[in-house]
Amino acid sequence: MKELALKYGCNPNQKPSRIFVEGGELPVTVLNGKPGYINFMDALNGIQLVTELKKATGLPAATSFKHVSPAGAAVGLPLSDTLKKIYFVDDLGELSPLACAYARARGADRMSSYGDFIALSDVCDESTAKIIVREVSDGVIAPGYSDEALAILKTKRKGNYNIIAIDPEYKPAPIEHKQVFGITFEQGRNELDINEDLFGEIVTANKDLPAEAKRDLMISLITLKYTQSNSVCYATDGQAIGIGAGQQSRVHCTRLAGNKADNWFLRQSPQVMNLEFVDDIARPNRDNAIDVYIGDEYEDVLKDGVWQTIFKTRPAVFTKEEKRARLDKMQNIAIGSDAFFPFGDNIERAKKSGVKYIAEPGGSIRDDNVIETCDKYDMVMAFTKIRLFHH
Repeated sequence: MKELALKYGCNPNQKPSRIFVEGGELPVTVLNGKPGYINFMDALNGIQLVTELKKATGLPAATSFKHVSPAGAAVGLPLSDTLKKIYFVDDLGELSPLACAYARARGADRMSSYGDFIALSDVCDESTAKIIVREVSDGVIAPGYSDEALAILKTKRKGNYNIIAIDPEYKPAPIEHKQVFGITFEQGRNELDINEDLFGEIVTANKDLPAEAKRDLMISLITLKYTQSNSVCYATDGQAIGIGAGQQSRVHCTRLAGNKADNWFLRQSPQVMNLEFVDDIARPNRDNAIDVYIGDEYEDVLKDGVWQTIFKTRPAVFTKEEKRARLDKMQNIAIGSDAFFPFGDNIERAKKSGVKYIAEPGGSIRDDNVIETCDKYDMVMAFTKIRLFHH
């Protein structure tokens, strides 16, 4: 197929709309549904991300995309009982590595992943499809689908769920083009290979960078490669846990991503895991209630007349002191930045979320201040000498 007509572009008034490959065949096949312009933007960015994650780690990978930035990304490491519970997959039995990857990618930031577009590095199996079918999602792209998985996914959204297959052998042209205001931009594709070699220049006093930290830093940087800039990503245990995208200020990226990482960790606390929800509460309503409960506006879900619609019993307030005590247990978190940290305030914020390992390009006139701040907390920081802006 040389082109595919779309209903409209970014917005309903933007017509006509289509996707095509100049002088070639489309590498994608729509197996179900009618994906739109933004769906394809998410799908094609996402499939690049997971392909690179698998290449870098050797593990199946998944990402949850929303509005051309990932809400989560992960590789297929086994889930602890705690993670199974907070990702709401503890009732599904043994999960495949690919299913573990998607459970992690979806579960890191469930509020942002609502209505996501999924990308999978491997053929979608039945185990992964069983997670996808129960979540609010716009569609999925993968190199292929097992018969069982395809049958499950086709039941979603009254049979209209968007399912896209992509040719795993597809290689795009080395030069890419983009139009803005009728003017064509041309550049070489960002084919930068992100691997452990990027972490060879450790500039802090502490130079102990274990294999697990290198893996998490690679996950962070590959995620940033497909995240709208400015961007910062916190990662641990084979997954992104906090992504700050599209901020004009670097420290605002660090704060946004750090707040998301904090929420991920707070959701594993007894105060949250022991919440008693009313029977048959909708999954989005439950996710929203948890997000509000662990936030500063917790009274919105604890006041009389409201908590009874969410919880069987009124939960105790999760106090600021209790949350700080919980967050003080976060440790060995990795963080990547798509451009240099200009001030040590980014490191100070990262420290509050348990960051131990850092990868950033370096090159700021205040690198000495950033390094000094890392040394104050015995952190390990590598200068990658690469920038990863994505627009």
